[in-house]
Amino acid sequence: MRTLLALSCCGLVACRGERPDAAVAAVAPPPAGIAVPADADLQAAVDAAPVGATLVLAPGEYRGPVTISRPLHLWGPPTARLRADDGSTLRVVADRVTIEGVTVVGGGQRFDRMDGGVHLQGQDLTLRGITVRDALFGILVERCVRATIVGNTVVGTGLPAMGLRGDGIRLWETTDSRVADNVVTDSRDVVVWYSSRNRLERNRVERSRYGTHFMYSHENVVEDSRYVGNEVGVFVMYSRDITLRRNLLARSGGAAGIGIGLKEAGNVAVEDNWLLANTTGVYVDQSPLDPAHTNRYLRNVVRFAETAISLHSGQQRSEFTDNQFRDNGAVVKVGGQGDALGCTFAGNHYDGYRGYDLDGDGRGDVPFEFRRLSTQLEGRYPELALLHGAPAMAMVDLVGEVMPLFQPRQLLRDAAPRMRPVAMAWTPEVDRAR
Repeated sequence: MRTLLALSCCGLVACRGERPDAAVAAVAPPPAGIAVPADADLQAAVDAAPVGATLVLAPGEYRGPVTISRPLHLWGPPTARLRADDGSTLRVVADRVTIEGVTVVGGGQRFDRMDGGVHLQGQDLTLRGITVRDALFGILVERCVRATIVGNTVVGTGLPAMGLRGDGIRLWETTDSRVADNVVTDSRDVVVWYSSRNRLERNRVERSRYGTHFMYSHENVVEDSRYVGNEVGVFVMYSRDITLRRNLLARSGGAAGIGIGLKEAGNVAVEDNWLLANTTGVYVDQSPLDPAHTNRYLRNVVRFAETAISLHSGQQRSEFTDNQFRDNGAVVKVGGQGDALGCTFAGNHYDGYRGYDLDGDGRGDVPFEFRRLSTQLEGRYPELALLHGAPAMAMVDLVGEVMPLFQPRQLLRDAAPRMRPVAMAWTPEVDRAR
């Protein structure tokens, strides 16, 4: 607990080599095109522009909502602000449209109409280096193919009730697209629903509900991203062939705080991630569901969690290899009366291992077995979680250790645990100066 409190006082910053405080993609210099002064009717200028034309906005304010229904390039500096009080402030219903640099402010507040800052529909669309503020939904990408959403900043409403916020970035029936180098704060979720073959790279999501939420979406990749201070880092539901690689997932707090969660998801690869100070590091519910699927957790670091791995019930076809489990309250907790013996644990490092290595091969000569009476009872009676960390539960564990009559049953077994953690190829920087 002292270690957990110490980490919570630290400032977790971006992954090594990344810039945490601004969108990474820079807006290009002003291109040659049709100048649109700030006092002009932007919708009229859009409607009058030839197909494929470039509109160059000046610093100042433009009134929306504006709809682009033909191939165009709209460019503006960040001081060019497009503002609306109703509907979606900027809407694209065309192919081959590029929008760069502008600031989008406001919009309607109706969930049934999906009012947002920018609403995209079409093929080969690019949204680069824009800022969205004070909008219900930030960036909506709906029924798009080959959309590029790069280097944007979305600042949500920050309402205390997260369900009343809109999503920061929402992909809906969108395929073969790229979402990279974006910063999303104080929104509800980053959503990827009914959307396949997309890449989410180097994004940062903070102080939101779901850092990224997949549902019915297949063959997607999330890598090199940073999720800090959300309720859930990444949650994968009813999806397959998902890769989560080299991400930082930290400080997902509260009773429902989860670093990575899976529900009925298969062929998920969780590799080289750092999960720090989450209430639950990894949560698994009926995953994988398909007997032909296997989920693999490889070289992840799970530290400072109340529970490193929480299984809704006993699971199978889940492989945990070369991971680090350190400074956690419990390595595993299983709902009902289940256990984790149907999962494969091989070559992981556990700071609670008390075995030996006489042959010097770096692997323990006796298995690691996790047994804890309080954890076993919490899995069977969830209401006991209210006493988690209380002296009464510590006494329960003591009774389980010294009295054979109450010896807890085995919940996890690793036949050859590592004596030392496997070297990580990627490490997030942690600022401990504060």
